[in-house]
Amino acid sequence: MPRGPRETAAATREPVTRERAVRVAVELADAGGIESVSMRKLAAELSITPMSLYYHVPGKEDILDGMLDVVYSEMHVPRPGVEWRTAMLERAESTRAVLARHPWAISLDARTSPGPATLGHLDATIGVLRAAGFSMPLVGHAMSLLDSYVQGFAMQEATLPLDASGDIGAVTEDIMAQHQMMSNAFPNLAEMAVTLILQPGYAYGNEFEFGLELILDGIEKVHRQQVEAADA
Repeated sequence: MPRGPRETAAATREPVTRERAVRVAVELADAGGIESVSMRKLAAELSITPMSLYYHVPGKEDILDGMLDVVYSEMHVPRPGVEWRTAMLERAESTRAVLARHPWAISLDARTSPGPATLGHLDATIGVLRAAGFSMPLVGHAMSLLDSYVQGFAMQEATLPLDASGDIGAVTEDIMAQHQMMSNAFPNLAEMAVTLILQPGYAYGNEFEFGLELILDGIEKVHRQQVEAADA
């Protein structure tokens, strides 16, 4: 007997799995922020009931864990044999780009249990630094500094009115409209707006490399001092 439209749709529908649920949750967060991810909304997107969703995942915390692991899976993993500074630059630039696609992940990081992609990313980073002769305490310092800087910068970019290139030109008219008030009440901000932010070619995104190079210079200096002390 031929199947009806409802039976055919049910038969051809992609089966619900944890992996699919996590993937759909990432899509929801990308579209509406992490607050848009609820078990009820996720179940609706999967065309199942909220109660049925619990047959596939233990709860929302498991979904959040999986979402963050998806984000880490998109990041560049430092490769063995690559010079440490190059590896950290590539890692930082990739992390910033991935967080620009998934800004909700910045605040999620500390709230989740790390998955295999997250752990593998961290393990590879430690391995590159250790292979370069970094002491384990310096590895911890370096990763803390770099991750704090990259995630903090990504958060700034997510909240500032920037276009895809990091240009703040979208609010140039607003800045100019407030210039007279700023000149009187906040002269230093007014000077910065006119002499830097509103200058042709300025993009906040360009500040990223400046800060990153300073941090890497500092890490390299300490590493060199430790090596010299060990050789003395």
